[in-house]
Amino acid sequence: MPTPRSLDEAASALKRGEAVIFPTETVYGLGVSVEAVAGPDVLYSLKERDRGKPISWLVAGCDDLDRYGAHVPDLARKLARAYWPGALTLIVEASDAVPPAFRSAAGSIGLRMPDSATALALIEAVGCPLATTSANPSGEAAPGAIDALDPQLAARVNVVLADEADDDKSGVASTVIDCTGDAPRIVREGAVTPAAIAALS
Repeated sequence: MPTPRSLDEAASALKRGEAVIFPTETVYGLGVSVEAVAGPDVLYSLKERDRGKPISWLVAGCDDLDRYGAHVPDLARKLARAYWPGALTLIVEASDAVPPAFRSAAGSIGLRMPDSATALALIEAVGCPLATTSANPSGEAAPGAIDALDPQLAARVNVVLADEADDDKSGVASTVIDCTGDAPRIVREGAVTPAAIAALS
């Protein structure tokens, strides 16, 4: 496994269009800069992931919900205000600011503001969202600690970024809610419970 590198090294690699492994508050992520690559192909290749499964973006704040989302429903904004930064991914109709290669077949995009100082600092340093998926081979468990990273996957990226809060990761992926229909639909249950979501609906 590569020796953990600095945030500056990780940001530089992302700006060059390289994939980087970095921490979030939930699990370790594998990401690319959305402005430095034409699409998420490298992430699909590294993970051997089904290309029919869209890859969400990590963003810097609630304002990005309307920057990268179109016709965003009020409930999505309410959920973002309540749970961002945090373990909640909101699927919304993609705006023109989202390149077609990053959109789902339905024209949507998943957005999340992570509750991780390291991840947010990396987004700020790169200057744009990071298309991110969990840093594990498809079908394997998502790593909640750097020692849990798949060594073969880690060896295929040039930069692995660690942080001092490694022991604080939940190991539970974000809850994913599709906000593109008439009513919110939970696509994946995770750290934010259905009851908590229903309380805001």
